[in-house]
Amino acid sequence: MPEELPRRIVLIRHAKAEHPDDVDDRERPLAGRGRKDAPVLGRWLAGAGLTPDLALVSAARRTRETWRLVVPELAATPKTVYEERLYGAGLGELVALLTEVSDEVQDVAVVGHNPGVHALADALAGEAEGDPLARMNRSGFPTAAAAVLTFQGSWKSVEHGVARLVAFWTPHA
Repeated sequence: MPEELPRRIVLIRHAKAEHPDDVDDRERPLAGRGRKDAPVLGRWLAGAGLTPDLALVSAARRTRETWRLVVPELAATPKTVYEERLYGAGLGELVALLTEVSDEVQDVAVVGHNPGVHALADALAGEAEGDPLARMNRSGFPTAAAAVLTFQGSWKSVEHGVARLVAFWTPHA
C-alpha cells in the first residue's frame, strides 16, 4: 500500500459493563445500556464511512461483546483479532501493538479499556480538527465512545503526536 494514503485509527472504549461481585473483572458482561449503545456506535461508524480492515479487540468479555454488537452495523466485517495484551494495556503497550500492524492494513480499530484508550488518543493527537480534542478531554472518554485519528506513513512510525484527531463521538452527548 502506498504510504501517501492516510491511515486511520479508530479507538473504541467498550460499552457500559455490569459490576457483579462474584465475577472476575475480565468476565464482566455488558449492562443493558451497553447492549443498547454498542449498535448505535456501529451505526455511527458506518454512517461516517468507517469500516476498519482490522480490529484489535481486548480479550475481556465486555470488549468482545461490544465488538460483536458493533460489527453487524458495519458495511463489511473486519478481520478481528482478540488480543490478550489489550487488557490493562498502558500507553506504551498500546503504541507497541499499533507498530506491529502490517502496512497492508489501512484502517485499524482498537477496542479496549480506559485509561489506556484515552491516553492513546491524547498522546497520538498532535493536531485536531474543530473541537474533538477538547470534547474528548472534557468527557473523559466514556463507555462506547470512539475517537478517529488519521496519520501518514507506516504503522511502524506510530508515536506521540503523529496523528490528527478528526472525530470524537459518544452515545450520550
